[in-house]
Amino acid sequence: MAVCFLGFGSNIGDRMEYLSRALKQIGMVPGALIKQNSSIYETEPLGDMHQRKFLNMVSRIETGIPPHTLLEILMEIEKKLGRKRLRKWGPRTIDIDILLYDNMVIRDETLTIPHPEIKNRAFVLIPLKEIAPGLIIPGEGKVEDLVEKVANQGISFYAKPFSITFDK
Repeated sequence: MAVCFLGFGSNIGDRMEYLSRALKQIGMVPGALIKQNSSIYETEPLGDMHQRKFLNMVSRIETGIPPHTLLEILMEIEKKLGRKRLRKWGPRTIDIDILLYDNMVIRDETLTIPHPEIKNRAFVLIPLKEIAPGLIIPGEGKVEDLVEKVANQGISFYAKPFSITFDK
């Protein structure tokens, strides 16, 4: 089983409900075991600042699902939860990103792992550090060192972690 970290974001409607529903959907996927969830953080939007703040979190899963197949499954979950891809960095009911998949490095037309913006986003790095202290991000370095570089980004604790985990 591979260890995979997923990033979640929501800024439309009941943001906590969308995060919860996304976790429940992932928990029902055969071969995807949610092992740990970070706290939920509230963050300013990127790009288009004229939208609601995001709630963000990270989950650690174990899976035997290949990365490209996992991406397809996550995009289908986003679609089920009302995600519409109207513009880059626009508002969304749910966004689910594959941040890391074991120590793999993938760069092709459909998938980039580690996530290409991982080193620049406090809303990814701070939750990652919370649930995986000491984590080394391939090609980037230790999560603790990367957090120091983005600590000034507008991010604040919002809620304790969801207790939704699935050990099938």
